[in-house]
Amino acid sequence: MEKLLMSQPERVRLVVMQQVKEQELTVAEACEVLGLSYRQTKRVWRRYRLDGDRGLVHGLRGKPGQRAKPAKLKTRILARYEERYPDFGPTLAAEYLAAEGMVVDHETLRRWRLAQGKPMMRRRRQRHRQWRERKPCLGAMVQLDGSQHDWFEGRRGRCVLMVMVDDATNRVWAQFFEEETTHASFDMLAGWTRRQGLPQSLYVDRDSIYRCEGLGSIQEQMAGKEPQTQFGRAMKQLGVELILANSPQAKGRVERMNGVLQDRLVKALRLAGISDLKRANEFLAQDYLPGFNRKFQVEPVSPADAHRGVPRKLDEVLSWEVERVVQRDWTVASGGKWYQLDRQHEALSLVGKKVIVRTLRDGQVQLERRGVKLRWKQLPARPQRVQVKTIKVKQALTPPRPTAVHPWRGLRIGSWRARLALGDSARPSLRSGLSPSPKARNQLKLKTKTNQGTLSPELLRGHF
Repeated sequence: MEKLLMSQPERVRLVVMQQVKEQELTVAEACEVLGLSYRQTKRVWRRYRLDGDRGLVHGLRGKPGQRAKPAKLKTRILARYEERYPDFGPTLAAEYLAAEGMVVDHETLRRWRLAQGKPMMRRRRQRHRQWRERKPCLGAMVQLDGSQHDWFEGRRGRCVLMVMVDDATNRVWAQFFEEETTHASFDMLAGWTRRQGLPQSLYVDRDSIYRCEGLGSIQEQMAGKEPQTQFGRAMKQLGVELILANSPQAKGRVERMNGVLQDRLVKALRLAGISDLKRANEFLAQDYLPGFNRKFQVEPVSPADAHRGVPRKLDEVLSWEVERVVQRDWTVASGGKWYQLDRQHEALSLVGKKVIVRTLRDGQVQLERRGVKLRWKQLPARPQRVQVKTIKVKQALTPPRPTAVHPWRGLRIGSWRARLALGDSARPSLRSGLSPSPKARNQLKLKTKTNQGTLSPELLRGHF
């Protein structure tokens, strides 16, 4: 006998019908207990009397539904899935199968795979997140991030996908680059600005592209200014607020978008047979992103657009700028190159003053002084500085030091011999009006002998 599988409502009906059978309840009382009409309760009682417990089970239990897919279509869909979409999730696989004319609900596909013993659901560990309300209108805040991934599944080297997501609408703009650099960030912002406009704020991570790790110069520290990266300087000139996220979860919209693209875009590139960055970027801009935005974009709270117009000097702002001092020969050195300023700027008296050396993203170099573009030419090599010969002035000759056997070496400093040899007459100053002391006169009268002989009388007379 086939085993009956009864649902919970059917089990309740079984208990009530047994009570009606034993005359513990009437049919009228049973309809109140079951919450059915009197006529429906009589039908249930009649089926129970004729078929017993089986009469309470739904008649289509165990039979294919009227909306069930034909067995041939089911076999065809599962075979196509195994052939082309083995690593696709049920939702994404259902979309691609529908494009091929095999329409199936994603939940039906999941049940089919589950019946084969091949579940398609991955359980992820849940973490607590603090919800943040979206910005009210388009362009109020745009999130920017780079996603390192094997986007081409080994058909070429690893690269990075730079992604920008509008916080209010989920509108996406993305491009492939070899590395996440300042140049790539400039290109991303320029691409978004030319398509949508200049956003009010930009939400990024704390990468060294956007945040300066070192200390500023002494002048910046004294002025209370924080050091800026080239990207930060550009955002300040454009008037775009640069917000640094303290964690990846803080800018969760772009992080989740990276996960969606790592699942969907990788498979789209595989099916399109694309394996180089140029074709991939063309595929993104022309084919993939328009349909992707139509599918996932949401309506903002406010219909207003907070984007500003495209700045006239956008390419000049999204560049690299450094300050350099003009040398006396009117040359400027920057990045291992030397630039000679034109003679027509002589009236500006640029020697010793600072000029801005700007390198655009296409490699073009500009020199600027207070908004004035300077004319220049690049020198082939480092200019040779003129060496000015300095004439050494001879210092006044100092008397040579006496040798070790010089008579002066035999005199003791502080003795009367030394004082006599050094010209001390042992007499007081003439201005004092005093006569020599008797002791000094007696000492000078003595005959003094040195290593070379006796002092001459003329020398002695010279001291009296």
